[in-house]
Amino acid sequence: MTPLQVRRLGLVPYADGLELQRRLVEERKADRIPDTLLLLQHPHVLTIGVKKDGRSHILASPDRLSALGIEVFETGRGGDVTYHGPGQLVGYPILNLDPDRRDVHRYVRDLEEVMIRVCADYGIDAGRVQGFSGAWIKSEGGDEKIGAIGVRISRWITSHGFAFNVATDIEFFNLIVPCGIADRGVTALASKLGRAPAMLEVENRFVEQFSNVFGRATQIESAV
Repeated sequence: MTPLQVRRLGLVPYADGLELQRRLVEERKADRIPDTLLLLQHPHVLTIGVKKDGRSHILASPDRLSALGIEVFETGRGGDVTYHGPGQLVGYPILNLDPDRRDVHRYVRDLEEVMIRVCADYGIDAGRVQGFSGAWIKSEGGDEKIGAIGVRISRWITSHGFAFNVATDIEFFNLIVPCGIADRGVTALASKLGRAPAMLEVENRFVEQFSNVFGRATQIESAV
């Protein structure tokens, strides 16, 4: 099996996460490191993907965001605007998809599958919604997104990735139109379970399911 190095980084400022990804992508292109999965959390931040309407989907004023201590970053990933913050598990896979997985659609579906399987580990039935990426849970009020995806692929090396709401304060999503989707909600694992599972426990589930879906043999580190 292809090796996968997993790095648990804890709480990382978003700018530092971007720089780390940039460096690791270059290292992976040069084949100086193996496939790598970064697992971390970010302080409160809004990020905007390459979709042209992303900034217009920020509902809060700059003054409001400043008062809340929320930065805004434009990134090179796919997708629209989203929120990251404490209690949300962010995964940045730095993978070489060449030669056997050179399929962007499949890669996104595989990331969805990882999140869906983690939900199943907790007895929660998650799935997909046609026309939208991510992992979704059906509720009385309609579909709710528990995990978002926004990726970048350069010369078949991946970066950015997924954001899975574990114990995220969902109120922060009211500052935006999440992923540009106005008619569907957002939820978190803690909301569905009635308790907040330990982040380390959830990370372990992700490592296991990521390894299963992508066929990787994992080696776990605690820091960079």
